[in-house]
Amino acid sequence: MSETILLDGSSLTRAQLVAVARQGASVALDQAQLKRVQHAADFLADKVSCGEPTYGVTTGFGSNADKLLGAHRVRDELPGSQPAEGTLMEELQHNLIITHAVCVGKPFAADVVRAMLLIRINTLMRGHSGIRVSTLEALAAMLNAGVVPVVPEKGSVGASGDLAPLSHLAIVLLGGGEAFWQGERLSGAEALKRAGLAPIRLSFKEGLALNNGTAQMLATAALALDALEQLLNTADLAAAMTLDAFAGRSGALRADVHALRPHPGQVETAAHVRELLADSTLLDIPYHLVPRFKPWSAEAWSEADDQALSFDIGWDWVPANQRHGREAFYARFLPFKGGKKHQPQDAYSLRCMPQVHGAVRDAWAQACRVIDIELNSVTDNPLIFPDNDGAPFIEEQVISAGHFHGMPLALAMSYVKAAIPVLASISERRLNKLVDPATNDGLPAFLTGNEDGTDSGFMIVQYTAAALVNDLATRAHPASVYSVPTSANAEDHVSMGANEARHVLEMMEDLGHVLALELYTAAQALDYRQEMLNAARRLATRGGWQALAAKIANAPREGQPHYEQFVAEVQQLAAALAGAGDFHAGASVRDAHAILRRQIGFMHRDRAMDGDVRTVCALVQQGALRPAA
Repeated sequence: MSETILLDGSSLTRAQLVAVARQGASVALDQAQLKRVQHAADFLADKVSCGEPTYGVTTGFGSNADKLLGAHRVRDELPGSQPAEGTLMEELQHNLIITHAVCVGKPFAADVVRAMLLIRINTLMRGHSGIRVSTLEALAAMLNAGVVPVVPEKGSVGASGDLAPLSHLAIVLLGGGEAFWQGERLSGAEALKRAGLAPIRLSFKEGLALNNGTAQMLATAALALDALEQLLNTADLAAAMTLDAFAGRSGALRADVHALRPHPGQVETAAHVRELLADSTLLDIPYHLVPRFKPWSAEAWSEADDQALSFDIGWDWVPANQRHGREAFYARFLPFKGGKKHQPQDAYSLRCMPQVHGAVRDAWAQACRVIDIELNSVTDNPLIFPDNDGAPFIEEQVISAGHFHGMPLALAMSYVKAAIPVLASISERRLNKLVDPATNDGLPAFLTGNEDGTDSGFMIVQYTAAALVNDLATRAHPASVYSVPTSANAEDHVSMGANEARHVLEMMEDLGHVLALELYTAAQALDYRQEMLNAARRLATRGGWQALAAKIANAPREGQPHYEQFVAEVQQLAAALAGAGDFHAGASVRDAHAILRRQIGFMHRDRAMDGDVRTVCALVQQGALRPAA
């Protein structure tokens, strides 16, 4: 990607982060802002030359903060000691990095590490950390050159920032650690060499500036929210396809309905689903027009093009003597029971979808608000205020604070973490309704004809979705509520935000899989619903009421009571079906269905489904089924 993102410490966006992390965009440093960066570094050097005691510069860190660095090394007086290079202050910064790079586990993916590098560079550009311009430029050069430090996933407690993982990031800059270069895992020194870069030595406070901050939790959180934004739209699409497959009711999506309870996410979700369902002729169709599935038989169809159908259809007639107390209903609807039950509302997983999806969308939006602030915040310690002129003491210009504490991020991600299994769960419930003959409104059990009793159809797809939902639910416990103090209790309350954000990012994959399974199942159900309705329409058009009457059970024969009434009512049903246009889903649903069908065919009989599942999961992961914005 040829795009270059200009970093000034104040205007980085989530979209730019994704461009650098996942699309290979490079970065450039704002020259005007670099003057502020150097101003803070010069200020710090001046204070050190004056002998001012400064935390993390001329003192130790954490519980060692009471230890002032001397003018020379005491250990030089030990027998057999070897002279060390550089000053004690340089050694302090170097040792901070090499001793804190102690994470364990598999390495973070390259996009996470690139996002961490970007975030660290951007926050240091604010000019309140004391880092030199040359060091910041070396960090940017490493990012632009494609050197990806090996950062094991586990080891941060989220205060003081992400010390351990950020040390793995910085140690490569010193020529240590390991890094990936063009996909090959190398020593940090070798990776720099192949990229045409040289290691650096750290100056005053630079080790602390590099490893004290929230970059890991922020990187994983930002990438997770980018994925969740796409999956929220995918969830709406899956729900829309399922609603069309049910020939469901649209009243619960109306704008005036949601104006009475205007939670932003709920209003947005209802509007989005209405847009996806635009032009649907399946929604709100009269109950009596919808036939129920019947197993195929050789005598089911007489027309040549209908004989290729793998199902039969049918209705039950409700005799006049069974309509007592329901005369008003049957004055509006014809007395034929097909696939849909005569009820004015759908199940919660369909009717309450704006409320549930919308609540998850609101959780996402709240987390985005937090992340957007954090992207352009200073999160290391101490903070340098070189322009506080006239301050009598250095403590008023070099201030120890707590911006490294990740609790704002941790709690925001706890909220999102709890929302993920909710979105997965309602998706699985819709999937289950589609395969269960007791709840799928006249579709075949497990969405297969199963004439010979040998087919399982989509039965086990729901099992997999159920397993994923359970796994997501058991992983939703908030890490942020369980602090484990560190640094000999100097850091006596930590956020665990790094674990929280990492969990959320990891959970995105399984959420995507659940939504993919719903789409896979809904596409099969939609095919059945459309084909069954259109077969009924063709039957009424070609064969008239007599052909339609042959599909109706509980009908009187000629000469029996109520026969004339039955004929009149079947004629009305035939006229209604013949006069209907083509039955089809909403335009955006049709587009998504067509994309899926180009790679996964309708399943007439049992077949190996593992390839189908891999394909639909990949389509969701790639965002290939969502309509273009």
